Amino acid sequence: MQQEIYREIAGAIERGEPVVLATVARTRGSTPRKTGAKMVVRNDGTFFGTIGGGCGEAEVWQEAMVTLEDGKARIVTVNLTEPTDGEDKICGGIMDVFVERIG
Repeated sequence: MQQEIYREIAGAIERGEPVVLATVARTRGSTPRKTGAKMVVRNDGTFFGTIGGGCGEAEVWQEAMVTLEDGKARIVTVNLTEPTDGEDKICGGIMDVFVERIG
């Protein structure tokens, strides 16, 4: 999967299209993906790869869209330990995801 992520980034660079690379930088507890998992978010909102799916991935996607606009790298902390809207989260850990614009 890592090679496909880098091919996706290279293709975007060749086309002159900015993308955001989201990388799981650190995990604590039980998380859907581990350190190093990557996701590329395109300017049109579509994405390639995964950092775990669900609410956590949606939270990172939202920050990735902001990063596409302002170009500022950031770390998004995804807390999977608290229930959301009465639904239990499966994992129960915390992920720090580094989000950076490329191109």
